[in-house]
Order: sequence, then C-alpha cells, then structure tokens
Amino acid sequence: MKKKRLKTKLLAALVGVTCAALVVVALAFNLTVRGYIKARVNSQLESISSSVSDGRKDGRGSLSFDDRPDKATGARGSALILSSEGELIVVLQGDEDAAGFIAESYSSGKLKPGGRYTTLKSGDGVYAVTLSEDTFLKNAYIASFIDITAISGLASRMNIILTAVILAAIILCVILSRVFAKQLAKPVQSLSDYARDIGGGDLEPRNMDFSEEEFSGLADSMNRMAAALKESKSRQEVFFQNVSHELRTPLTSIRGNAEGIVYGVMEPKAAGQTIIRESERLTSMVEDILYISRIERTGGAENAEPIDLRDVLSLCVSEQRAEAQGRGLEFVFDFDDEPAMARIPEKDAERIFGNIISNAIRYANGTISLSCRNTENTVTIRIRDDGPGIPEKDLPHIFERFYKGEGGKHGIGLSIAKEAAASYGGSLTAENGPGAVFTAVFPGA
Repeated sequence: MKKKRLKTKLLAALVGVTCAALVVVALAFNLTVRGYIKARVNSQLESISSSVSDGRKDGRGSLSFDDRPDKATGARGSALILSSEGELIVVLQGDEDAAGFIAESYSSGKLKPGGRYTTLKSGDGVYAVTLSEDTFLKNAYIASFIDITAISGLASRMNIILTAVILAAIILCVILSRVFAKQLAKPVQSLSDYARDIGGGDLEPRNMDFSEEEFSGLADSMNRMAAALKESKSRQEVFFQNVSHELRTPLTSIRGNAEGIVYGVMEPKAAGQTIIRESERLTSMVEDILYISRIERTGGAENAEPIDLRDVLSLCVSEQRAEAQGRGLEFVFDFDDEPAMARIPEKDAERIFGNIISNAIRYANGTISLSCRNTENTVTIRIRDDGPGIPEKDLPHIFERFYKGEGGKHGIGLSIAKEAAASYGGSLTAENGPGAVFTAVFPGA
C-alpha cells in the first residue's frame, strides 16, 4: 500500500472540509434568496390577479389595480386579457410587445391557466406570468405578469459572485493549509529523525523548542528516554567489563592449576582443591549473573504466592549455620508471633536474605541478630551483625554491582538482594548502628 505524507493528508483534509463548508453555505444562501424572490413574485402576481378579478366582478369591468413596483423584485405589475383561443383582447397595463409574446406563448402551449407562475424567456427579457379566469368575460383569461429580467440578472450575478468567493476561499485555504501542514509536519519530521538517531545509537539529548505543547512534551519524553538508554548502556558496558574481569580471575586460577598438574610442577591434590574452589566460585558468580538477568526481565509480586518470611529466614540460617559455627558466631532471633506474610517466590526470598546473612557472617565478631516485625501493611526484617560496621566510604556503594569493600567477594550478592527486593515492591537499605544493619521492607500479603 502506497504511503501518504502527513502534510499531503492534512492539506487534502483541510481543503476538502473548507470546500464542502463553502459549497453548503453558498447553496443554502442561493436557495434562500431564490426562494424569497419566488415567493415575492408569486405574491405580487396573485395580488394583481386578485385586484383585477375583484374589480371586474362588480360588472363594471374595472381595469384598475395597484401597479407600484414591488420592493423585492423592483418590477411593476402588468395585466392583459386573453381569449381562450389565445387572442389578445386588451392590454390592461404593460408593454405591447411583452403582451404579444405572452399571447403567443399561450397559443403554443407554453402557458397554462392555474397554479404557480410560469417563467417565459424572450429576446427582450424574462417574464413571470399567471393565468386566471376572467369573471367579467366568458371564455377569457386574465394574464398577470411582471418583468423579472433585472432580478434574474441579479440572481445570475449573485451566483457568479458566490462562485468567485468560493474559488478565492479555496485558493486561500490551500495556501493557509500548506503553511499549517508544513508547520505541523516539521516537528513530526524532527522527532522522527531523532527517534531514528536514537535507534542508531545516538543517545545525546537535543534541544528542540516547539511552540506546540504536545510536541514539546514528546520531545522532553524522548530526551528522558535517550538519557535513560544512555545510562543503561553505560551500566551495561561497565557490567560486562566487570563480569569479564571477575570471570577471568577464577578461570586463570583454574587454568594455572590444571597446567601445574599436567606438567607435574604442582601437587595434584592441592591443585585439585584450588580448581574445585575456583569452580564453585565461578559457578556461584554465573548463577548470580543469570539471576540478575532474570529479575530484570521479570519481577512483580502479582502472581507470587504469599509466604511467611519468618520461615524463610529460619531456612537461610539453617543453610549457613555450619559456616557461622565454624567462625564462632551465634544467631539471635526476635520474631513476631503472628505470621509475616509477603508475596515473594520462596527461592527469591532465600536469595535475598541468604546474601545478607552471608555478608553478616563475613564481618560479625560473635552475634548476628535477626528481627521480623509484621504491621498491618508491611513486613520489616532487620539483620544486624556486631562487626566493625560498613566504612563510610563504602556505604554509598555497597549495593552497586561488582563493588567490593574490604573483605568482600565478587560484589554481586548485595546488588542482587536489593534488585530482587525492589522487583517485588520492597526496599533494602544499609546503615551502621552499631555494626552493619540491613533493613528490608515488603508489602504485606
């Protein structure tokens, strides 16, 4: 299907609507004026015929009637008497040539008695004529007529003027429509070009000042979109750089130990343990990266079943209790008696709290405290360790991907916990007070 330009469609629509409106107005005006003139002509002829007939009914054969010119038509009334055979008996008033023409028209059948007036055109003019029976003479008719040549010419001139006005209005409409369509199409083209450039990777914001509020709003939205895409692209580039760096370290270690075993320069058991440890680290990192990808694509608590977060916290502690005991750490629980229900998939909740507890185990000196409070609308979980707390320089960055503070691992765990919490309508914050305190808040179910 052939595409049409917006400017062409707007131009065609505006010209079409304008033309239609002008034609309707012109027709309505023309019909109204013509209807008024016909009504006035008919009224004048009826008045002449009635005046003559009434004057001749008294038997005196009066020929007098009001022949003053009509205000609308500007024509004087005229009358004549015709026999039923078409013979001109007498001209009561009016032009003799016009009377002869009317008599001839009656004889030829162009003029018949009764009804509305008949318009007759001759070389000398245009006449409106009516026939009525003469009450004074038998087999005779009164022909009332007026010369409407002037008013007919006026109607014709009026049609010419209306046609000229319509043509001028159409020309003016075309000119204005082209200007308007061009003004409307220009910002659309500019925004279209900007969208194409964004698609091509040009994410720099542009200053597009449009006079129309809607276009300005769209331009602002596109600039915000470009800024968001630029930030996302930058974060993605940093993410892949960090991933490459983080993956390179365990892979290098695995390769080095494997080569040491092959060439007999390393003790196989120790090298094998290093390979296993680095493989587990690599597996954990890949799983975390895949999890980040998944929560960016999905997320949302609408379809999740409600779970008791107290059970999830207890499970996470059980899974890491052996490591905590190996470090001489103790868990202290402070849970509400009522269930703390929230809409989070259980595995995602385990990953959120598991990462926080793992972080607490790494820095705690002796105790890790877990509290769970259930209010009417929210569930609040706090996990506190009695360690040195988070260094002030690290505190603003601990949830950034691959940011590793002192003693940290690959720097994804806390980032995953925060993003996962946000994907289910919750929040995760960190503070010092004393030790490191992590607070997670979720909407209640």
